[in-house]
Amino acid sequence: MEKTIIHAIGRRKTAVARVYIEPGSGQLFINGKQYNSFEEYFKNIAWAKHAVEPLLVTNMLGKVDLWILVEGGGLSGQSGAVRLGIARALVALNPDLRPTLKAHGMLTRDPRMVERKKYGLKKARRAPQYSKR
Repeated sequence: MEKTIIHAIGRRKTAVARVYIEPGSGQLFINGKQYNSFEEYFKNIAWAKHAVEPLLVTNMLGKVDLWILVEGGGLSGQSGAVRLGIARALVALNPDLRPTLKAHGMLTRDPRMVERKKYGLKKARRAPQYSKR
């Protein structure tokens, strides 16, 4: 029997996560380094829970090995990208999980991006302070 490695891409803000998944013992590699849990990489518990959510919802935590290459953005965007990548990879691995993940909104790409700064303004929409005199 040959090993099946599934590849999926997740994006959020400016972060891109390439997720490789295969049935296994629950090993986790992020950017070539082995971690025991998502909390070690994401530092913030909320971001770690957000990233691991597809595995918890489908009861696949500890049943699959993950190799994740994530780049761009900050840790918040990266956790969202990893979440979408894992969800897409799980559906490719087992199509029966699709309704569960879809019901929890994990297969939807979050389209929100940072609005660009405009000239003459301090930020995207913040105008300079007005002075009457």
